[in-house]
Amino acid sequence: MAEEKNVTKKDRGRWFREMRSELKKVVWPTPAKVVKNTSTVLLYSVVFGACIWVFDGVAGLLIKTLLSVFA
Repeated sequence: MAEEKNVTKKDRGRWFREMRSELKKVVWPTPAKVVKNTSTVLLYSVVFGACIWVFDGVAGLLIKTLLSVFA
């Protein structure tokens, strides 16, 4: 088994300081960019959902037709 490492308060404090410094480097999107990206994701989700819905309907109709012909 792997050895467990003893984590001290000093190590945790260093981890939080490093995390804070890394978060300062992040370029956060503007609210307008967030709205634009969110609306794009929603639009494509609706489009792909509609395509799947149509394909499912056609496939179901095809299977029902095949079953009624051969059954």
